[in-house]
Amino acid sequence: MARASSLLARLISPGDEQLMWRVKLQDDHHAFADLMLRWQKPIQDLCIRMTGDVHRAEDLAQTAFTRVFARRAEWEPTAKFSTFLWRVALNLCHDELRSRTRRGECSLQGMTEEDSSESSFVALDQPGPDALADQSERADLVREALLKLATHYREVVVLRHYEQLKFHEIADVLDIPEGTVKSRMAEALNQLTKLLQHLNDKSSCTPKIQPKELLALL
Repeated sequence: MARASSLLARLISPGDEQLMWRVKLQDDHHAFADLMLRWQKPIQDLCIRMTGDVHRAEDLAQTAFTRVFARRAEWEPTAKFSTFLWRVALNLCHDELRSRTRRGECSLQGMTEEDSSESSFVALDQPGPDALADQSERADLVREALLKLATHYREVVVLRHYEQLKFHEIADVLDIPEGTVKSRMAEALNQLTKLLQHLNDKSSCTPKIQPKELLALL
């Protein structure tokens, strides 16, 4: 009964574009609060995966929503709200990473504080304690390798494998041809395979990641 009620609520609730239209035309703060409730976690997760810093990601996510509201007049009703939001959040991540590079900081900080049960890094099917430990170590290697990718490769992997966007949706977000998205994905996976193999060689105690396992881990 509760499940049916939840499904009905989703079916009759306004869509993202309807809510954003009210924000654009009426400065509707309640509608924007609904959008934030829906999108807070996905945007924060995106910022975590792009920057590797949980606490900074929280700030960036809040800034993304603040910027979207400030730029509400720029949103076109023919475009998806999510495309607009992803683009704003990614631009903030790019700014953060460029600033960090100028300061000479490492981008691997803070990832260990991320929820270790998050299934989007490693698919879990009720494994035992030993398997959980192995998967946790493997997920750590994937996180570390992901943060070593150039930003334009990392963002494609994050949007495709973690946020589940289709190639044409990623192309819309990044404002590049779909073919470019696919070529970047291919190169990103190639680099991840090499990075993970390098990490395998460095550690004799960590469970090895084979190239064929990479897509499953992503």
